[in-house]
Amino acid sequence: MELTFLEISLLGALVFCFLIQLYFSLFVHLKLAVVPIAELPRNGHKPLSVVLCARNELENLKTYLPAVLEQDYPDFEVVVVDDRSWDGTAQLLETFAKQYKRLKVVTVSEGSKFIAGKKFAVTMGIKAAANEWLVFTDADCLPASKNWLIGMQQPEDQDVEILLGYSPYLKRRGILNSLIRFETFFTAVNYLSFALKGNPYMGVGRNMAYKKTLFFKHKGFAAHMHIPSGDDDLFVNAHANSHNTAICIHPDTQVWSEPNTTLKGYLRQKKRHFGAGKLYKAKHRFVLSVQAIFQFLFYVLLAALFCFKATLYPALGVLGLSILIRCFVYPKLLKRLNYADLRWWFPVLDILLFIFLVINGFLSIFVKKVQWK
Repeated sequence: MELTFLEISLLGALVFCFLIQLYFSLFVHLKLAVVPIAELPRNGHKPLSVVLCARNELENLKTYLPAVLEQDYPDFEVVVVDDRSWDGTAQLLETFAKQYKRLKVVTVSEGSKFIAGKKFAVTMGIKAAANEWLVFTDADCLPASKNWLIGMQQPEDQDVEILLGYSPYLKRRGILNSLIRFETFFTAVNYLSFALKGNPYMGVGRNMAYKKTLFFKHKGFAAHMHIPSGDDDLFVNAHANSHNTAICIHPDTQVWSEPNTTLKGYLRQKKRHFGAGKLYKAKHRFVLSVQAIFQFLFYVLLAALFCFKATLYPALGVLGLSILIRCFVYPKLLKRLNYADLRWWFPVLDILLFIFLVINGFLSIFVKKVQWK
């Protein structure tokens, strides 16, 4: 059966999208699936400071803060910044401070001259920290083990100024939870893989670390203080490079976090992330845009080619090859990054995720600016 010019063009575009997809799968992400995971260091534990900001996080602090304070690490402090809370957080922290001598509480009062967003609170925590190496997490985060800080301490390589950790979301019931965890998985695969390739572009504040001197050398968050988000990813995007950045994905050093339980909350979170992403370096925006656009076009072109009898089987062949190759890479990564239960749903979630992200990207243009808490 002879193909029309339109059918040939659509097939050619599909193959091109497939090749782009192939590049990210085999030449970017595959390395993360096979790279050996280094053992945790047994000595050389230098002092460090954990910085954690909380705004009306009474229940989360009550549940998760003890796991941070009771880490099996010889010399560390935990700096908790109470950012204008009114839910009893101050009283809880006062009680914890009597029980844990390593807890240092910094209070940002409602009358303080603060800048909207989390960055002012983070800056206050960094200023109060006594040590050079800073480890960051959030109030709703639970370290996977008591060895978390052993893995997130300053690496032996003194050139490393930034250490990117990994923070999966806890499993809950429902398709929304699966979608959130799958999206978090792909975000992590991307930033960890690019860091491995020597091109780091972001990190997540739930589990990352960097030097205090790096923060002040670059005037903290001054370059993007005008937006409420970006205390983690924009800082890394601006200052991370192939020489000063490392990753840590050891199972003991992962930090579990509570996911959003409502679609509204998740959309609000994604809106913040989209806002910060606009300020990434141009080369990073380009690469991430290419990845998202061509992945989405891949499915759009498939749908179009399925409408033509002559291109149905060639399109199915490309789809089958795509699934085969991607199932060689991503189920391994899902297992390595503690999302093994999502392996069997990978093809379905892959389609749903990119459709959702594109729709949400358009919607975010019309949504008003959001604030932290």
